[in-house]
Amino acid sequence: MQPRSLIPILLLALLSFPLQAQDVLRILTWPGYADKDLVRVFEERNNAIVEVTYVGTDEELREKLSEPGNRYDVIAANSSEIQQLSRQQLLQPLRLNKLTNRSRQLTQFRKLQDIPGLVTEGKAYGIPYTYAEMGLIYNRKLLSTPPDSLSSLWDPHLQGRVLAYDGSSHNFSLARMALNKPPFTIPPTELPEAINKLVALRRNVLTFYTLPEESVALFTQNKVALLYANYGRQQLKLLQDAGADVGYVIPREGALAWLDCWAISSTSLNRNLAEKWIDYSLEPQVSETFTARQGLDNTLMQSANGTQAVSQLVWLEPVENNQQRAELWQRIIEGELLDTLVQQ
Repeated sequence: MQPRSLIPILLLALLSFPLQAQDVLRILTWPGYADKDLVRVFEERNNAIVEVTYVGTDEELREKLSEPGNRYDVIAANSSEIQQLSRQQLLQPLRLNKLTNRSRQLTQFRKLQDIPGLVTEGKAYGIPYTYAEMGLIYNRKLLSTPPDSLSSLWDPHLQGRVLAYDGSSHNFSLARMALNKPPFTIPPTELPEAINKLVALRRNVLTFYTLPEESVALFTQNKVALLYANYGRQQLKLLQDAGADVGYVIPREGALAWLDCWAISSTSLNRNLAEKWIDYSLEPQVSETFTARQGLDNTLMQSANGTQAVSQLVWLEPVENNQQRAELWQRIIEGELLDTLVQQ
């Protein structure tokens, strides 16, 4: 017979065993991509604990992945970022045979080799999950005529009533599109022109936002006439749900467009569980719930939003110098003089 003094110890060990056996999955993603109820189902199914960290900009995502000792397993990033991160060896190749739900995706999203940035040296690094274009959201109560051009963001009649996104890479590309120039490569001789355009944008906007929920709060609490929607129809849905009378347009210059993918970090300690999360996200109920909540298209169903013709969308590509864009953008929003920026 066991000594009585050992019984409490044995009971404690038995009770604590399931907790010790649980794997931990660390996800680095955007708001809305890993909602608590969907995470809970995954945790229960896989006897796991999921820790979610949210980011609001590509720069923030890069910074977190570059931090020494980070232990993120799964990340969500656009195809352009996937290409750069894989080249920097911050991602590990995906074992596609582990992702059985890829068979549910539309053909164009299963052909990874046809999507720029997702395959390097024959190895896949990203699985498409959702996509959207960066359009213009306008306040119908303040604008009787829908804006049809990116130049509306610089309209002096709208000064102080414009919201724009706080992202260095995207904003330099936006400025270049407004100047009718190639958005992803800026020759050194043309950099002052792009800087000047962004300084003018800073002077015209009410402020810059990072997260979609922040843009909704700013829009509804101020007399905002125009919003540059970095998150596209996700922001449109959030504003409509908040009761805002808004419209949505694709500017005549075209719209930057992103394809967000799941990828596995090179520092992941749990590759198997990371692959299970990616496969789980491609289950119809999960993808369809995501679309219903966020207003963004998923990769399993044809778009119900009437997405504009491909010729109007400008898919994100790697830029000439992310670090330079980030440093210059920070100085622009801090209000440094244009002459100082141009000279350096």
